[in-house]
Amino acid sequence: MLHNIKELYGAKIAASDGEIGHVKDCYFDDKRWVIRYLVVDTGAWLSDRQVLISPHAFGPWDRDKKIMAIKLTRKQIEDSPPIDSHRPVSRQSEQDYHQHYGWPAYWEGGGMWGIAGFPVGDTSPSKKERSQHGHNQRDDLHLRSTTALTRYGIHTVDGEIGTLRSFMVDDKSWAIGELVVETGRWYSEKEILIAPSMVERIDYDASQVLVRLTKAEIQRTTENDVARRGA
Repeated sequence: MLHNIKELYGAKIAASDGEIGHVKDCYFDDKRWVIRYLVVDTGAWLSDRQVLISPHAFGPWDRDKKIMAIKLTRKQIEDSPPIDSHRPVSRQSEQDYHQHYGWPAYWEGGGMWGIAGFPVGDTSPSKKERSQHGHNQRDDLHLRSTTALTRYGIHTVDGEIGTLRSFMVDDKSWAIGELVVETGRWYSEKEILIAPSMVERIDYDASQVLVRLTKAEIQRTTENDVARRGA
């Protein structure tokens, strides 16, 4: 089922032995269009330190109470490698995190989550298996902040149509199923949904998302079928 990623912002994160903080942001893979990590602000508990939590560790998500349970202890999180929130997450940092928690490497294998199409949950690879995941300096990292992309302009082939407001995310695979776009006055400021498959590219320098659609294609559809499936 798809849910608005905004439902996660501010949600409390509950480890198996107590709360650790709240969700500040999410990092998504802009090649696979899938959420790779929650960025959790631990507040005073870890001196305002931020930590990354992978969907591999996710437990039940209580949307009414805005609480996400995770299958980790506070000690595991406290001992996790630090991240620099002011710099992009490197592949080496990801490897350190995955080795610490025993998460499989999503960048190895053909599935969305490496060898699988869904986060696999608890794993405990041996030290020998962990040592095989060597860092490759040529790895091309594509992790981006969902909050940073909010308010990026959305451009069709014939002009800007509005701004990116949010993402609709599958709560099983954590794939981004749709982009939530608020249109301008040209389309009565309606909110529409555009599938990631319709994205040509993201221009981070210009803060724009370019899509393979025209304004006419969007206007003539019912419930944005073209935007979701393609013309």
